[in-house]
Amino acid sequence: MEDYLPEDEALLNARRRGEDVGAAPIGAAAGAALRFLATAIGARTVVEVGSGCGVSGIWLMRGMPQDAVLTSVDIDPEHQRMAKQAYVEAGLGSFRTRMITGPALEVLPRLTDGAYDMVFCDAQKREYPDYLIDALRLLRPGGVVAFDNALWHDRVADPEHRDPDTEAIREVHRMIRDDERLVPMLLPVGDGLLCAVKRG
Repeated sequence: MEDYLPEDEALLNARRRGEDVGAAPIGAAAGAALRFLATAIGARTVVEVGSGCGVSGIWLMRGMPQDAVLTSVDIDPEHQRMAKQAYVEAGLGSFRTRMITGPALEVLPRLTDGAYDMVFCDAQKREYPDYLIDALRLLRPGGVVAFDNALWHDRVADPEHRDPDTEAIREVHRMIRDDERLVPMLLPVGDGLLCAVKRG
């Protein structure tokens, strides 16, 4: 699955830089899934929480129309600097991104209700349930929310793991599955991609 759609030089460079600074960018198969979802819903306004040093942003923008805008929220300015470099290398103009530096739980409440087609979350795992609450407010009907690391290195399915990150990911699974406003799906790509469509 990871090798089915090989990453080009821009993505490989972004991934290498991210790994060099201890970031864990989304894998190639899950990135391809993000591009597919963005294309399928015609996403023109997307929020990503955690820049992945540019890897997830490249995948997302390659699925969005050329005049669409990605809002990227990251607490680490160095990761955002690397993301900007990655976007340049991928031939994605600066007009296509809005970079906001700061804690997601402070930034997301300032974004406009119902104004986004897609919200992708790949930042602090213990904040995932809070990200979902914000995402439901930000998404238009028919919009998609997606969470990376939904399997969390196989910890989520193992009841012996009770650490805060694993428990938070389990909680967001329950919240999405039990919310009648959402149509959920768990994709076994990479480290797991948990997705849901907001009903109209």
